[in-house]
Amino acid sequence: MNTPISCRGLVCRLGGHLVLDGAALDIAQRQSLALLGSSGSGKSTLLRIIAGLEIPEQGEVDITGAPATRGGRLLVAPYRRGVAMLFQDLALWPNLSVQGNVRLGLSALRLPRKQLLDRVTEALQMCGIEDLSGRLPGTLSGGQQQRVALARALAMQPKLLLLDEPFGGLDLVTKQAVIRELVRLRSELGFALVLVTHDSLEVRQVCDSLAVLQSGRIAEQGRLADVARAPQTALAKALTGQL
Repeated sequence: MNTPISCRGLVCRLGGHLVLDGAALDIAQRQSLALLGSSGSGKSTLLRIIAGLEIPEQGEVDITGAPATRGGRLLVAPYRRGVAMLFQDLALWPNLSVQGNVRLGLSALRLPRKQLLDRVTEALQMCGIEDLSGRLPGTLSGGQQQRVALARALAMQPKLLLLDEPFGGLDLVTKQAVIRELVRLRSELGFALVLVTHDSLEVRQVCDSLAVLQSGRIAEQGRLADVARAPQTALAKALTGQL
């Protein structure tokens, strides 16, 4: 299946405000997609619907050809979707150790103890933070916290990783180090990726495709090189002009 995630006709209101108005988006295997949109355009809501953390009023989400969300009903639980999400604020539990945070992300899977510990250890090693396993998040640098959140996501062994402006709080040197790590892991593990960002450098280093969310719908989508040649929206023109 070349399209592990397919979204159609997504309609969602938050606080009475129409955020998504028939949004449709396909995400292919191993694709790395930059999702652009103005503030409040519904980018985070779209990611949360794909992850199963938000339920739209209308529309459907298919995962590897099977229905996951239909007509306002959640048919596949978030932890069974093969989708992991890295939040903007990282959402680390301050009272849990690094290892505890990664383990918590796997709790819904009810894995046998050895398999659970093996997954945690492997994720920590992949992100180069196994020596921090007993530390609390508050004792870590921003880059180290970022790697903890990434390890927690990768421990899920996702087919798709969703990133909601995850690098905003990092200095340039730390950001570059984390991005290199992310690109390496994606190459090795082969997961697809959606990155919400306004940073052209992040797009250039991480993504091969681009989509623009505007007025509740995807107004433009394509391979980055193709969009850059003939951008259709103001956001795509502004961003690709910096590439």
